[in-house]
Amino acid sequence: MKFRVERDVLAEAVTWVARGLPARPPVPVLAGILLQASAEGTVTFSAFDYEVSARITVPADVAEEGSVLVLGRLLADISRNLPGKPVEFATSGGKVDVTCGSSRFSLMQMPSGDYPTLPSAPETSGSVDGHAFTQAVAQVAIAADRGDTLPILTGVRVEIDGDTMTLLATDRYRLAMRELHWNPSAADANQVLLVPGRTLLETAKALGSSGSIDLAFGGAAGGDGLVGFEAGQRRSTTRLLDGEYPKVSSIFPTSTDTEAVVATHDLVEAVKRVALVAERNTPVRLKFTDGQVTIEAGTGDDAQASEAVESTLTGPELEIAFNPQFLLDGLGAVGTPFSRISFTQPSRPAVLTGQAEADGEADSSYRYVLMPVRFAS
Repeated sequence: MKFRVERDVLAEAVTWVARGLPARPPVPVLAGILLQASAEGTVTFSAFDYEVSARITVPADVAEEGSVLVLGRLLADISRNLPGKPVEFATSGGKVDVTCGSSRFSLMQMPSGDYPTLPSAPETSGSVDGHAFTQAVAQVAIAADRGDTLPILTGVRVEIDGDTMTLLATDRYRLAMRELHWNPSAADANQVLLVPGRTLLETAKALGSSGSIDLAFGGAAGGDGLVGFEAGQRRSTTRLLDGEYPKVSSIFPTSTDTEAVVATHDLVEAVKRVALVAERNTPVRLKFTDGQVTIEAGTGDDAQASEAVESTLTGPELEIAFNPQFLLDGLGAVGTPFSRISFTQPSRPAVLTGQAEADGEADSSYRYVLMPVRFAS
């Protein structure tokens, strides 16, 4: 195998593929990146850990076709640090020589015969705007569980109903849901999937700069149990989670007694400052009164802090407490100048939505439900 490729093209391709390499591969070959040079003038870089696959095809000047498996993270480190000149790859015995200007590296070939066959992506189910999808995934993935106690909660539930896609995640302490428009291949598309949250977030971020992302939701030969993503020459698959996701839609209150509208940035900064005195797992208290919300933390002989932020209140005054980081996560996700917080009572979940103007309508396409924390009055 022998080919030449531009340095920036190489670095981008290897970085895309290497992001999915397992930190502790169950078998040594899964730490490798597979390079396949084609006589058509392309090189495909691939990685696979039996759960997630990633591949990208880039143009190259191919003098001799072939394939080789090399240690992935080492190739990624080398690619990022090469000088800005064309890079040549050539196999020599059991090694791969990498030359870029006066820089020369000799990498050991890994046994490519032991490398598993990459899964075939399912047939394309439709497409979605790259920026909108990346934003939606980021808004929802913050609520996915990061522990291993309940693996089902580490996923993001994706529900397809015609041209509406609904993403939902919860860790039992908060719940995030986002609806967005997409372009299905079939007008009557109807499906529910459970995608690993961390993988979905990383994939969406990596593909977000693309104008459009093609999505593939199982159903094709060899594609069952998989979801596929494709943008340009970048392709990725991940295995879906198995299990029944809890029915959490009932958490959303059907009516509210109190609503407060506050400038998102002002509330974020106030909560950050006040939370400095909140010890680990200690909540911040929010007192909503006419014209303002007062944020407090600390009690008794401990350090204490308080700050007031202008707010518009509709309904009875209310005092409630939240985990400060969970509250900040939600405020950071709404992505709008103003936030609306809706309550029923201090012991019941609150709903956070965003809105563009102080006296405008709330955008219900994104809802973040936050469980309150009991505090000593």
